[in-house]
Amino acid sequence: MNLLIVSPNSKKLYQNLSSISAIETNIWAGLLANAVRDICDVSIMDLEADPVFSNDELFSRIDIYKPDFILFVVTGQNPNASTAAMDGAIETAEIVAELGYKIGFVGPHINAMPGEVLNRHDFIDIAFSNEGVYSLRNLIINKFNPKNIKGLWYRKSKEIICNDPEKIVPQELLEKHLPGIAYDLMPSLDKYRTSIWHTNFIGNTSPFASIYTSLGCFAKCSFCMINIINRTSNDMNLMSDSFNIFRYWSPEFTIKQLEYLSDKGVTNLKIADEMFVYRPKHFLNLCELIIERGLKFNIWAYSRVDTAKPHYLETLKKAGVNHLALGIESASQIVRQEIDKGRFKEINIRDIVQEIDNHDIGVGGNFIVGLPCDTFESMQKTYELALELPLSNMNVYCATSLPGSPLYMQNKKNGKTLPYKYSEFAFLSYDHIPNSTDALSSQDVLKFRDQFFQNYFTDNSVLSRFEKKFGKEAVENIKKMTTIKLKRKLLHG
Repeated sequence: MNLLIVSPNSKKLYQNLSSISAIETNIWAGLLANAVRDICDVSIMDLEADPVFSNDELFSRIDIYKPDFILFVVTGQNPNASTAAMDGAIETAEIVAELGYKIGFVGPHINAMPGEVLNRHDFIDIAFSNEGVYSLRNLIINKFNPKNIKGLWYRKSKEIICNDPEKIVPQELLEKHLPGIAYDLMPSLDKYRTSIWHTNFIGNTSPFASIYTSLGCFAKCSFCMINIINRTSNDMNLMSDSFNIFRYWSPEFTIKQLEYLSDKGVTNLKIADEMFVYRPKHFLNLCELIIERGLKFNIWAYSRVDTAKPHYLETLKKAGVNHLALGIESASQIVRQEIDKGRFKEINIRDIVQEIDNHDIGVGGNFIVGLPCDTFESMQKTYELALELPLSNMNVYCATSLPGSPLYMQNKKNGKTLPYKYSEFAFLSYDHIPNSTDALSSQDVLKFRDQFFQNYFTDNSVLSRFEKKFGKEAVENIKKMTTIKLKRKLLHG
């Protein structure tokens, strides 16, 4: 049986920022390909790293593979961007459907609302209701007949059939049933590039790869939907906070993949775990192996503020972790408590960010405006905190009612108008619709966010700090970045 896995292209949602944004390896496409390559011929077509420019080109490329089934793996560079990534996936799948192929969709958004996806798009035959490992294997063995295959929603004539739920891969079988990422089936790794801030706003951004060393997150943040991919129930009232499961591969398993990437010339590496700096026996042991093997990576990874302990930092730095992205979200303790970020106090943010910076590890501060308790005053304090902290990069997003998140269900129950078009969920898109709060409209939140970003990267104190740390070339590149203006329907339409 021939399986073609498609990683769609949604770069148009970045507007003109697409020229400098990262092009990232689709980790779940690689994981699923490796999980089934022992029972079928599988190929990966990554339309972001290796785009097509016409329908005829798309048709001819697919014809090379002659697939029995085409699976769209829709994840986004961050799982919270998976709904936005549906925009490009749907556009491509609708074209591909003209050729008569059977089409399936898997990814976080599909987990959030599999029935709605099938009802909205009659050219999609099958929707996977969790990560899809066991469902996909059984579907292949059953020659792509979805009848009685757990974990699938599918179309039978005009009826939508919902099969029993499927389990996810348990911790004890992770390395056997999810045996790493099929980088060898992806386009050449020099076709991928990291974000320019990862190379301190200068230098070469390719080749580049991203990897999971663990899956899931222990937290239950209301704005986040990443754990929805762990769904093991067909109760559509259950959101991501009901499936906060954490699993990880052993350091000895992961180091083999890292050695492969190093042999392929990769130096820029993203550890995409939702929470890399979490369990010391996991991440510290992996760092020790990287150091022991002499692998030279420029790594960025995620951490919470309260898990980035000072005594971990020396080992992280020696292993090549040059950047830690922290989910600071808000300067307000009240706002953080409301979204389950209240387990660390405001004073710790300043102390820990300074400690990380003292170890020559750049801190990427991630902030969110428009959270449920936000006001103009609380958002302004968040902006002032961003200016104060010794950050090496800063991202700010609007809180958005992402399908699968508790915030989405809360807003739905309260009768709020929710985004409908996939592009309306995209943080940088023209028609993005953020969350409104009791005090602020969606327009208020979006306007503040765009001003926050622009004002931060044009602030003289920030530019002076970047010049001192990275040099004049970095500052010139930042200035070029700030000349790229986002157009917004809510503000300019």
